[in-house]
Amino acid sequence: MSDIVLSCQQLGKRFRQGGQELVVLDRLDLTIRTGEKVAIIGVSGSGKTTLLNLLGGLDTPTTGEVFVKDQPLASLGSNQLDKLRNESLGFVYQFHHLLGEFTAQENVAMPLIIARRPYAECLQRAADMLQQVGLGERLQHKPGQLSGGERQRVAIARALVNHPACVLMDEPTGNLDRHTATAIHELIRRLNEQLGISFILVTHDNQLAATMDRVLELQEGRLHQLPNSARARPAGAQSA
Repeated sequence: MSDIVLSCQQLGKRFRQGGQELVVLDRLDLTIRTGEKVAIIGVSGSGKTTLLNLLGGLDTPTTGEVFVKDQPLASLGSNQLDKLRNESLGFVYQFHHLLGEFTAQENVAMPLIIARRPYAECLQRAADMLQQVGLGERLQHKPGQLSGGERQRVAIARALVNHPACVLMDEPTGNLDRHTATAIHELIRRLNEQLGISFILVTHDNQLAATMDRVLELQEGRLHQLPNSARARPAGAQSA
């Protein structure tokens, strides 16, 4: 069985702007394996979030193909794509996007509730995941009663509660102070080791990027693996 959890081949994205064609992503190849942690860096406007949205099936490429666990996303209907995203992918953003009227436990349980799991099971699994991220005493707290770091931990727990193959993170520490961001770095490392879940992080945080297995820079629509990645694995992207 393949250990590739997410990949893309010849992935491209173009937009029409003022009568001109703007190439944001240009024929990207990328392979993410089970348990791998990959950081994607680049200047603002280079297309990092666009790439993340394409890999997560939230946007449609102009060219090329995205595969999640060997399943081509383009072959799926809307309901099938929603189901695959819910079961195989997790998403964490710079802003937590928690539902303010629900408790931390209910927010984390939401992907399971959407998947129509038994409600008692949803709450129990949410409680277990909150315990893993250090919020076992905050189950009944609503987002407004939590600190910024705690809210981001709830968002991470929500992304992980389905035990997805891969979690996509867009600036997960961008809205946090350095002390809280460092705690989130450690949490990501620990959960990766314990659960074997892959992580793809778009980040401007050099300290966070340095803890990843690979660091890829998006530049002029292409991915380049940086040679100083601390624990570099064989590249699944174009080299410089």
